[in-house]
Amino acid sequence: MQYEKSLVWFRRDLRDFDHAALYHALKHSAQVYCAFVFDTEILDKLTDKADRRVAFIWESVRELKAALQNKGGDLIVLHGRAADEIPALANTLQVQAVFTNHDYEPSAIARDLLVEAQLQTSNIAFQHYKDQVIFEKDEVLTMTGKPYSIFTPYKNRWLNTVNDFYLKAYPVDAYLHHLAKPETNDLISLELLGFQRTNLSHMRLPTGMSGGAALFADFSARIQRYKEARDFPAVKGVSYLSVHLRFGTVSIRHLARTALQIGGAGAETWASELIWRDFYFQILHYHPQLAAGKAFKPEFEALPFPNNPDYFQAWCDGKTGYPLVDAAMRQLNSTGFMHNRLRMVAASFLVKDLLIDWRWGERYFAEKLIDFDFSANNGGWQWAASTGCDAQPWFRIFNPITQSERFDANGRFIRKYVTELANCNDKEIHAPWLMPPLRQTAINTVIGRDYPQPIVDHASQRALALVLYKVNS
Repeated sequence: MQYEKSLVWFRRDLRDFDHAALYHALKHSAQVYCAFVFDTEILDKLTDKADRRVAFIWESVRELKAALQNKGGDLIVLHGRAADEIPALANTLQVQAVFTNHDYEPSAIARDLLVEAQLQTSNIAFQHYKDQVIFEKDEVLTMTGKPYSIFTPYKNRWLNTVNDFYLKAYPVDAYLHHLAKPETNDLISLELLGFQRTNLSHMRLPTGMSGGAALFADFSARIQRYKEARDFPAVKGVSYLSVHLRFGTVSIRHLARTALQIGGAGAETWASELIWRDFYFQILHYHPQLAAGKAFKPEFEALPFPNNPDYFQAWCDGKTGYPLVDAAMRQLNSTGFMHNRLRMVAASFLVKDLLIDWRWGERYFAEKLIDFDFSANNGGWQWAASTGCDAQPWFRIFNPITQSERFDANGRFIRKYVTELANCNDKEIHAPWLMPPLRQTAINTVIGRDYPQPIVDHASQRALALVLYKVNS
């Protein structure tokens, strides 16, 4: 036994099983306290006080607290600046070590260095572990020891490197008798945190460990159809686990292990998505300048986008006149979720049709997405804008109409979110401005009155985008 008393600091790992920091703390300490901080340095920057992410975290923290209580411990929940609260709590509890899991964003790394420095002044150890990825930092490199910037060779190396050691679960339960029971600590209400209830409970998005387990069980039964179904937003094809991965209510090791064990085209395709996640974390590790808004490809750092603010507002509001784009944005605004195919369509449209800097869209998604994760969001936006690693070539531009016809052929998804077009038939709904005036009147769907005219012409904007990129590449 190395420590008499330790503290586990939970962050984006809100579960009590297969948890690296919790396992190591329990194994090497006689008594282990657990804590979570609603960090005001993060919360104070959120302008929407009905933020679904905060509601999701709050519900998941509540479940984690109850689970730890049932196992003989508890979760101390604090509200304040984490860089101050954790060292103060460690001193109050008189622990010899603080255990936590790695966080990879530059701001989180700076926070952890600050906490570690403060703990050192009290002679308290700071132990930290890999937990939210399969491979991190320098674990998957080229044969010459360099980081990858192209996904496919990274994926191949990842698959050649992974084995049972990297996928095995941490047996937390074997050491649960070392959990310590602190003095009563009630869970602060969402309202006292300064936030409001959201529509989370109406979205059929279950929270916490139980929600993650239920979603994965549901997805596992249809994972073999994933490759074919994942591109169609009106179909239940994706896993819906991204927010659970973001906040660690599921174990990445369990997900990856299961997908690799199942095998087949569907499971392998989904495993690739998990590998993309690791890839983007590694890109951020080696290119922290991305967090400062820099383009991965320096030659595209200062593309002279016109940045029409009216176009941007129409895109944000889902009123561009392009039905699939508008449906995607309305889904995001009303649920905090956007289907992955639609993220590509919406991003491409903003950058290459509306000619707006990708950083504007990246920031908007960062505010709205319930599963917002900087590395994946940045990677996705720079992919769509052709400024990132292994990105879409700049001359390849999505046509929003053909994307609509291909991936929402019968308009089912569009009709759900762009209700003004409900009376259009399956052909008309993708480009409703082409309907003859008599037809518009007959179905009481007049374009320009009931639904906007397209704010730009795709062909004209595509030509402008090609010039903009070609001149500056």
